[in-house]
Amino acid sequence: MKQTMKRNILAVVAAGAIALGGFAVVQAQAGPGGHGHAFGLQGITKQLDLTSDQQTKVQPILDAAKPQLAAIHQEAMQKAKGVIDSSLSQIRPLLTADQQKKLDAVQKAHQDMMNAHKELHDAMQQ
Repeated sequence: MKQTMKRNILAVVAAGAIALGGFAVVQAQAGPGGHGHAFGLQGITKQLDLTSDQQTKVQPILDAAKPQLAAIHQEAMQKAKGVIDSSLSQIRPLLTADQQKKLDAVQKAHQDMMNAHKELHDAMQQ
């Protein structure tokens, strides 16, 4: 029983870390003037061998889609964070004091990682 609960807690925390960490990485890759890794003109140009004329026509389409995609992604990450926070708040009372300390340490490490990603992103924009 304890082993299953421990695995479930780790799964929830890992899912949250992946979801929220992934968002930070996308933001770092898609800074001002750039494009997200998977949606950039450069990637499409290489994959489709676009001509210069085609690149000129494709660029405004990608530029128009970028803020919409960022907004959708931001909303999804906020919703995911809400579900994760809610799940952890329900799990927390079921844990021993030692497990709660471990959960706190994992959450702090995750927050530190998110802060580091943000600092990296901010530094790259300067």
